[in-house]
Amino acid sequence: MRERIRTDKAPAAIGPYSQAIAASGLVFVAGQIPIDPATGALVEGGIETQTDRVMRNIKAILEAAGSSMDRVVKTTVYLADLSEFEGMNKTYGGFFEGAEPPARATVQVSRLPKGASVEIDAVAIRD
Repeated sequence: MRERIRTDKAPAAIGPYSQAIAASGLVFVAGQIPIDPATGALVEGGIETQTDRVMRNIKAILEAAGSSMDRVVKTTVYLADLSEFEGMNKTYGGFFEGAEPPARATVQVSRLPKGASVEIDAVAIRD
């Protein structure tokens, strides 16, 4: 069984995809960029601010799916500039304090949607 997950507490999809799909006890969260769901605009600020917004978007989607950040098993981080790894990593890590952090891959990409500095996707346990 496959279920589409949607919430107004995270940005609406900007293309033909879902915020997340739940299937087989897992939640697959689409890549999130630092868009403020209230304004629909990319947040201003450095990598820490952008990472914080991305992680809050992921958290909201997981909660809408009946999951949580402490149930995340895998993420992929896409950075427009790998030299911003340290700032991203510090902010990212704060969302997993007190829990075992998930497996993760981090890669540098040549460009991200809307000129974002970071995009992160996630897979979490639902049940």
